[in-house]
Amino acid sequence: MSRIELSPSVMRFYSQTVDEGSRLRRSADGRLELARTKELLRRFLPPVPATVLDVGGGTGIHAEWLVRDGYEVTLIDPVPRHVEQAARVCPALLGDARSLAAEDNSYDVVQLLGPLYHLPDDADRRQALSEARRVARPGGLVAAAAINRYASLFEHVTYAHLHTEPMWDAVSSILRTAKHEGPHFTVAYFHRAEELLDELRDAGLADVQVFGIEGPAWSLVKTAEQQPGEGPTDDLIAAATAAARMAEPYPELLAASSHLLAVGWVPAG
Repeated sequence: MSRIELSPSVMRFYSQTVDEGSRLRRSADGRLELARTKELLRRFLPPVPATVLDVGGGTGIHAEWLVRDGYEVTLIDPVPRHVEQAARVCPALLGDARSLAAEDNSYDVVQLLGPLYHLPDDADRRQALSEARRVARPGGLVAAAAINRYASLFEHVTYAHLHTEPMWDAVSSILRTAKHEGPHFTVAYFHRAEELLDELRDAGLADVQVFGIEGPAWSLVKTAEQQPGEGPTDDLIAAATAAARMAEPYPELLAASSHLLAVGWVPAG
């Protein structure tokens, strides 16, 4: 088993505070995130039955649809509760994104849809991406998700408390430093799109592209969910999804998405 060095606050957050699978299934912006992540990955995934290493795969929410699609998925996560839950979906092992036990060139796809969130040190993120490239086969796909640098600015407007002093200070700090280490969340890193692009290129990946997962209208969906009433309508969610697709050719709109998804390929020769 690979070494595991996880921040205690991250371990507490995912072991005791939040169920990531429930967030993606139940919250309006979580459902938008899940649907768009599927949509984007399915554009680039190789044909089944390819092999996928789901690094930091959490409770197996992405492994679940990948297995249904016909992929052979192995999941790695540092949180024991996640591994226990994910084992109902696919083979699941404890492990650290920075030190994978997998052999070189052993998977068709390696995805990191969570690890970069919680690696505030540049060297750790680069090590995780280097490991992903190492275990992906030549010509293989590496996909990595990140929290957008400006996501907290939009999110805390939806809760109608950005103007309060604690939130103003917390969000201002994230915008300045790209890092969060205080209450309300956990140790986290917030990427700019161009930074995520550079990190994948520096790991030796080719033809890297970055997408806004939820697009520029996601906070309207989340705002509607926070207000009294029945929450966002199906039409509002459909419109937000359309906005995400429509925004893809315009890199200046990446800054408005909640999460980013980067894809790149291991050079074949």
